[in-house]
Amino acid sequence: MQIKIGDKVRFLNAVGGGVVTRFKGKDQVLVEDEDGFEVPALIRECVIVGNSEMQVRSSNKPKIAPPIEPPKTVEQPEEKIVETREGERLNLYMAYLPIDPKTMTQSGYEAYFVNDSNYFLFFNYMNRQNNSWISRYNGLIEPNTQIFLEEFGKEALNDLERVCVQFIAFKKDKPYILKNAVSVELRLDTVKFYKIHCFTKNDFFEEDALIYPIVRNDLPEKELLISASELQEAMQQKAKNDRREPHRIPKKKVSDPIIEVDLHINQLLDNTNGLSNADILDYQLEKFHAVLAQYAKEKGKKIVFIHGKGEGVLRTAIEKELKTRYKHYQYQDASFREYGFGATMIIIK
Repeated sequence: MQIKIGDKVRFLNAVGGGVVTRFKGKDQVLVEDEDGFEVPALIRECVIVGNSEMQVRSSNKPKIAPPIEPPKTVEQPEEKIVETREGERLNLYMAYLPIDPKTMTQSGYEAYFVNDSNYFLFFNYMNRQNNSWISRYNGLIEPNTQIFLEEFGKEALNDLERVCVQFIAFKKDKPYILKNAVSVELRLDTVKFYKIHCFTKNDFFEEDALIYPIVRNDLPEKELLISASELQEAMQQKAKNDRREPHRIPKKKVSDPIIEVDLHINQLLDNTNGLSNADILDYQLEKFHAVLAQYAKEKGKKIVFIHGKGEGVLRTAIEKELKTRYKHYQYQDASFREYGFGATMIIIK
């Protein structure tokens, strides 16, 4: 039988065979073996085992690429949770930060949740609209972390007057003290979001923030929700009961009069022309020191310094002096009914 290109042959005097690819001279052919190599062989030493109509040339067979092994990945060890002794009690906070404190009138805000404890939390943060609640963030929070919840603008403040935080606390792969599931509702004072001084230094952020406690030392924050009408009715009832109860007429005591000192600069000087703010503050503090020196020997003497609310510069300066130079004196905010937020009462000790 005459050999043709494409015929499958095997060798008579050697092991092997393959498909005839071409002729080499009159008495030789080139045979492509299963590895794709062309082997020269004498025609008389080849036996046909299949013709070209039955075979597909190995050179035309689709080549199957070896399987690609996926890259070996190194399993990262799970980060070990560093626990603290204080972290065994839940201390959780909501935190709000202005995006651009320099432009409070236009700035938006960022909301964060602070988990200052050794517990994982399944957590849901929501706000109230009418009689329904809308979830703003939910997920799993790791121990001793603070996470970003959302960014919002001033147009969203009205929706955030009523917010609620719900969570379940647990630990992974270790025993722990059972904590009750918690749901805490908060009423945010949205006016504070417009006042830069309401954002203060804190333990969680480098920037000043508005911090709302959710849980402190395992105790959820409780909000006093009493309507004005209920409060007024309760006060009236108490007054009525007090009138009907028999009681002794108290003896009148002659109390030592409280000294009032008004530190407003217009009460101390008739003319402040040419004085800088620093000069005015120095003069007010000199008056403050002089009065305390005058009554230094009168133990128990009460002196009310009226400094006003204003920017709080004078009040801060007075408190600094009381904490350093006069730290043996007792002091407190004066009667709100008489002075509002603008006065401090000092008791000579």
